Amino acid sequence: MLTPPLSQTLAGASRVVARVLAGASLTAALDEDVRGASRPAVQDLAYGTLRDYGGPEAVLAALARNPIPDRAVRALLLVALHELRHGRRAPHTVVDEAVTATAAVGVGAARGLVNGVLRNYLRRRESLEAEARRSEPGRWSHPQWWIDRVRRAYPDRWQDVLETGNAHPPMTLRVNRRKSPVEAYLARLVAEGIEARRVGEFAVQLARPLGVDRLPGFVAGEVSVQDAAAQLAAPFLDVQDGMRVLDACAAPGGKTAHVLEFADANLLAIDRDAQRAARIGANLSRLGLKAVVRVADAGEPGIWWDGRPFDRVLLDAPCSASGVVRRHPDIKWLRREHDLAAFAREQSRLLGALWQVLGRDGKLLYTTCSVFPEENGSVVDGFLARQSDARRMPLPACGDGQLLPDGEHDGFFYALLQRA
Repeated sequence: MLTPPLSQTLAGASRVVARVLAGASLTAALDEDVRGASRPAVQDLAYGTLRDYGGPEAVLAALARNPIPDRAVRALLLVALHELRHGRRAPHTVVDEAVTATAAVGVGAARGLVNGVLRNYLRRRESLEAEARRSEPGRWSHPQWWIDRVRRAYPDRWQDVLETGNAHPPMTLRVNRRKSPVEAYLARLVAEGIEARRVGEFAVQLARPLGVDRLPGFVAGEVSVQDAAAQLAAPFLDVQDGMRVLDACAAPGGKTAHVLEFADANLLAIDRDAQRAARIGANLSRLGLKAVVRVADAGEPGIWWDGRPFDRVLLDAPCSASGVVRRHPDIKWLRREHDLAAFAREQSRLLGALWQVLGRDGKLLYTTCSVFPEENGSVVDGFLARQSDARRMPLPACGDGQLLPDGEHDGFFYALLQRA
C-alpha cells in the first residue's frame, strides 16, 4: 500500500483535530472526513496529537504573540508541532509539508504564518519545551482540573495514572472459553508469528496491534477484542445456566457476549442508542450466541420490564470514560469538570431503577470505566445509604473495586451488590 504524502496526512489530521476542538468526538470526526488508504496515517497522527495536545498547545501559546483565531490554522500548527516534537521525520520536511498542507485545508493565505511559527519553534526548541513543561497541562497533557482531581484521589499514583493516559493502549483479546483454551489459542498465535502473552484468565495481550482480519479464528468467534479489566465483569457477576440476566447499557455487546460465553442464560440486553444497540446483535451473531436485544432507557423499567425479577443485573453505567482516555484521547479535552456531577446523577438514577427489577438474593454488578471517585465509590456509598436491603459483596483481588490503568488494562471500577 502506498504511503500518502505527508502534506496530505497533516491536512487530514488537522481537519479532524479542528472538528474535535469544536466539540465533535474523535470517532465522528474521522468517520465524517477520512476514508480510503489515507485513513491509517491520518488516524495515527490525529490520535497522537490529541494524546499529546497539552504540550503542543503550551508551545504554541509561547510561540504566537497573539492567539490564532482561525481554528484550521491552529489545528494544522498543533498537528505539525506534535510531529516535530516526536521526531519521526526530518524537521525541515515536516515544516515544508505543513506549509504545503495549508492549501489543502483552505488556508493558503496562512503559508507564511505556518512557516514562521514552525521555524521559530525549531530555532528555540529547547527553551520553548522547558517553558511548556512549567505548566501542568503542558507537562502532563491533561486539563488542569483533571490533574487536580486525579492527584487528590491518588496522591501516591497520580503521575502514573496521567502518564498511562498519554500512552498507546495495549490490544487485548478475550478467548472464547466455549471454543478454545487460552493456552491453545496462544500456541496458534505463536505458530503464525504473532507475539502475545497471557494477562488474565481469558485475556491475551498482543505485543503489537493487528487488524482483526489477521487474527486467527476471529471470524469464527474464537476471540474478541476486549480490554483485560472489562473481562472481569462476567466472572464477577457469577451467572449460572438458566438464570434471567439483564445487561443494561449493553452496547456494543462485549460484556453481553462474555456473560453468554460463561453460561446458557436467558439474557435481555438493552441500550437506549439504537445505532449502538445494533452492534450487540452483530457481535453475538459472530460468536454464535443469542440474547433478546431492545432499544430502551434502562432507567425506565416501566416501559420495558415484564415484571419477572432478574437473577443478575449488569449495569455498565455511562461515565466520564476517564479510565480509557488513551483509547479516546479526545475525552480529555471535551469533558468539563461539571460533567462529573451530571454523570453521578444519572448513575444514581440507573442504580435505583434497576434495583427494582432484581430478585431476592439477586446480584447487581455496577461498573464504570472511570477513575474519578465521584462516579464510583461515592455513587455506590450513596446508594447503600438509601437502600436498606442492599449489601456490598467482596470482589477477590479487586480491593476497593478501583482498577487504575496500567500496561495490562484500562481504568475500571466494580461494585457487586446483593439484595438481602
